[in-house]
Order: sequence, then C-alpha cells, then structure tokens
Amino acid sequence: MKQTVKHLACLCALIALCCLDGNAAMPVAPKASDGKAVTMKRAKPQRNMQAAMEQYLQSAQDQKLNIQSVMVLQHGKVLYEKWLNGGEAQKPHILNSVSKTFTSAAVGLAISEGLLSLDDKLVSFFPEDLPTSPSENLKKVTVRNLLTMNCGHDTEPSRRRDGDTWVRTFLSWPVEHEPGTYFCYNSMGTYMLSAIVQKVTGQKVVDYLQPRLFDPLGIEAPRWDESPQGINCGGWGLYLKTEDLAKMGQLLLQKGKWKGKQVLPKDYAEEMTRKQVPCQPSWIRADKVAESGLTIENSDWVQGYGYQVWRCRHNAFRADGAGGQYIIVIPEKDAVVINTADLNDMQAEQDLIWDYILPALR
Repeated sequence: MKQTVKHLACLCALIALCCLDGNAAMPVAPKASDGKAVTMKRAKPQRNMQAAMEQYLQSAQDQKLNIQSVMVLQHGKVLYEKWLNGGEAQKPHILNSVSKTFTSAAVGLAISEGLLSLDDKLVSFFPEDLPTSPSENLKKVTVRNLLTMNCGHDTEPSRRRDGDTWVRTFLSWPVEHEPGTYFCYNSMGTYMLSAIVQKVTGQKVVDYLQPRLFDPLGIEAPRWDESPQGINCGGWGLYLKTEDLAKMGQLLLQKGKWKGKQVLPKDYAEEMTRKQVPCQPSWIRADKVAESGLTIENSDWVQGYGYQVWRCRHNAFRADGAGGQYIIVIPEKDAVVINTADLNDMQAEQDLIWDYILPALR
C-alpha cells in the first residue's frame, strides 16, 4: 500500500511539472559549467509578470522580432527568464556594442587607480603613432571626448587604412569639429580607450577587468576579440551569457556596488550613466536630427549619452549592441531588463519593454 501511494505521489508530481507554463520563470538558478549555482537570486513567479511576458513574447512573434533571450530583474532578483530561437542559458552571446560599456568600466577603474584621467589628451598616449603634423583639433581630444563620442570626427574612422595599425588609422582621421561639440557614433573611439587602458596597465582590457569586475560578479571565462595588434576591440567583440549581462546591469543600478563591496567607483558609475552630451543614432548625422522625426517622446535614441552608455525614455539608461543586445536599467522601478537577439528594429524591441514589461513592474 505504501509503495502504491509513493508511486501515485511521484506520478502526480510529474504531471504537475509537465503542465507548467512553458514561459514560466522557475525560481531555480541555472548551473554554471563547474556545477556551481550562479549568483543571481530568483523570485517566485508572479502572475502579473507571467501575463505581461506572454503578451510581450506574442507581440515579438507577431512583429517577427527574433529575440533569443529575455531576463527581468527587480529588487535584485530574477522575476522572469526565457531563452528561445536558439538562445541558450549557458552559451555566451555576441554583444556587439554592449562591449563599450565594459570598456568604459575599465577606464573608470584605471582612473580610480590613478593611471589616467578624463582630461588626459589622446595624443599623449601614442606619440610614436601621430601623423607628421597633427591638427590642433586632434591635439585637443581627451579621454572624456572618447567616452562621450565627441572626438570631433564628422564620420566614424575605419579600422585600417593603407596598411596602418588601427591606432595610426584613427590618429590620421580628419577631426573636422571642435572636440566636445559634435556627437558622432564612434566604435573606433572605444577601441582607442581599450588601447589606452592596455598602454597604462600593461594588460588587455579583458585581463585587467578579470580580478576587478568579472571575478567579483562571478562572470566566467569572458572572451573578447582583438585587433591584429593584440588589443581588445573595446567597442565590440565581447561574448557573455545573459545572466552575466544581468549582473552588470544590477551593478550599475547599485551605482557600482556588488554584495556590499564597491566594485566600480560610485562617482564614475553615476557619471557614466548620466546624460553627458546630446546624441542621435549612428545612421543619422547630428545636424539632421531635427528633420529625422525622432523626438524625446517617440525615440530612445535622442535621450542623451553618458560614458559609453545611452539614456532611455522613462529615466532609464542602457548598454546596447547591434542586432538587439540590451542591458536596460530602470532605476525608478529598481529593475533591469536584458535582451539578446538577432533583429534589425531595435526601437521596436525597446517599445515592447515599455509596452509590456514596464507596466508589470510594481
């Protein structure tokens, strides 16, 4: 009789498990490659969030938005998580320009260690790579200008020209505008930040960040692509898991603090996520924003730019990368939303967050 009851109980448990909503967030942390549980805590599934996420996923499907993972955190706990369309919890995802925010963190740490300052001149780090007659505008470019994409370029520099190194190509690119006055989306400017960090620390950014950022956050085995000169690309090329992005978002939400320890300097964390300069998407020139139809009411691309961080509507901020990679931090809701994806319409992807996820954050 006891054996029959035991079998019946097991059968009931199995049936209940099979009947769970496939979109439901389980309050059990996935395992890392070494079998240890990852560090983000899970909250119990909430009905309002489950309903909102069902609408979110259906709308994404209707719009043919190829979202591969979504994770929602509030008050430091995961409320919802799902991988789909080929996304995997334990598979690192290409981050594209989300990489920039991690490079910015490396700059902030190097500043806190007295290795450089925001007002240091770019030319001071690479005197051997300067053109024969550097322009006056080039001489004025600072670390701060690189961080805010206000180097003075009218167009983004290419990676290599006439066989030069990436650094020499950047330094030879025309600087038409007064540095600090003109926003031009500039991935190669972020590469120069990576090169500067490597110059002053003697380490590649990925290695410099390992004990200072990745280890404290429990981010395992980060991989970062390099230039032919052995410098991490800085503006792109970093691969991390969805949960790793959640940790970075939570760190920034907490102004650089993690588990009671100040991992990233508080002042820098606040400054990097604050509006420093006006901005516009990479495909629109700064002098064409007015005629583009983009406004602060309808677009997340014109809300302002910090230190390699975009501002968003709803007083939020984000790291973002081509194809739909997002770390979106919503301080007023004490929340973080993560997306990895493979899509073109990144504004539509953000609109889904504002339409469905934001209202479900109580």
